[in-house]
Amino acid sequence: MSASSNMNWDRRNVLRAAMGLAAAGGLAACGSNTGRGGGSGSGKNLVQYFHAYGEAGVEQAVKRYAKAYKDANVTTRWITGNNFEQKLFAALLTDNAPDVFEFHPQIQLIKSGQVADLTDIIEPVKDDFNQADIKSHTVDGKIYGVRMIDDPQFFFYRPSMFEKAKVKVPTTLEELIEAADKLTTSKVKGVYFGNEITPVQHNLIWSAGADTLTADNKPAFNTDAVADGLKQLRGLFTSGNMLLGAPTDWWDPSAFTQGLTAIQWCGMWAMPVMQKALGDDIGIFPFPKVGSAGKESVYNGGWSMFVNAKGKNVEAAKEYVKWLWIDQKEYQEDFATSYGFHIPPRTSLAQSADKLKSGLPAEGVKLFNEFGHFDNIGWTQAMIASFNDVIANSVRKNGDPKAQLAACEKKVDAELKKLFG
Repeated sequence: MSASSNMNWDRRNVLRAAMGLAAAGGLAACGSNTGRGGGSGSGKNLVQYFHAYGEAGVEQAVKRYAKAYKDANVTTRWITGNNFEQKLFAALLTDNAPDVFEFHPQIQLIKSGQVADLTDIIEPVKDDFNQADIKSHTVDGKIYGVRMIDDPQFFFYRPSMFEKAKVKVPTTLEELIEAADKLTTSKVKGVYFGNEITPVQHNLIWSAGADTLTADNKPAFNTDAVADGLKQLRGLFTSGNMLLGAPTDWWDPSAFTQGLTAIQWCGMWAMPVMQKALGDDIGIFPFPKVGSAGKESVYNGGWSMFVNAKGKNVEAAKEYVKWLWIDQKEYQEDFATSYGFHIPPRTSLAQSADKLKSGLPAEGVKLFNEFGHFDNIGWTQAMIASFNDVIANSVRKNGDPKAQLAACEKKVDAELKKLFG
């Protein structure tokens, strides 16, 4: 699900700055509801944090689920604005810290003892979860966080524009660049990667046959193929065929639905809005292959629910998370398919969800299963920020890609040594 539609921010990477929990200490917790009561249950009072999803009805659904829980009073803090991460991390340092919060798997939260071990509530149903989701939340055999939704991301395109320009669906980065040139007109740009281009950074690495980290947590992205991919993106950036400075960022489909671009990188969550605006004139394809050793890739975003291990009601919070995100399959399917399209992380739900069985959503599921990549829990905020700099300096500013990758590798290696020794 996207972030608030009027905010120009990266829904997936929420200020991917290299900040730890301590760095957030000077910030005040924000949000309109600061109370800990107000639910319909009895017993403990719990507070849960959600970022402001852009799709209509999500906030109401989340509060409806909470109201149905009878074993605690659950209050929802709906965090608006473009700095959910900062507000969350700041709040975790205060007496008003949430008991439950959504975020992404991050090793720092585990190393600092901030998130609770949820192995005991997940273990009985672990085999019914996408095993890549389980792996991305596991450290030293313990599972931290319950995945709520999987959000595959790929390129959306207009088949009618492809037909008119006599363009085939690209399978290599070279073909994508050529297609963007043929599709660009005086009114329409060929392709849109997002205003900062960084949303495709992971895919550039994977599609070049590399990875963020090795299995033993060493940098794995500094390769000639990744450098060549950066050079090609630089050429596309300067070609005049890439949409730059769009009114909304990549997670919002407006640039695509309003005809500003023939191709846009976006997420599966935007499919219903696109279909309402464009009907059947929509197709999707993975990030194309980069170099001879590469392979097409799909990035799996998404959100997970965590329990604050330093909260006052850890066991009660775990029981609530278990009730909502493990026991209540009806709510889980509703959350995944009624407010934009997402893939439920529960395999049984993913297979039974009617809305994902045909048409464009089914194609999204297929690409997700064939080309999907998941987060590495060791690839931290600081590392992502460092690779953001690679994109900025080598694509937008024409810096030498190999030099930029080497500098990034040095920073990533330093971070890895802090975490893993």
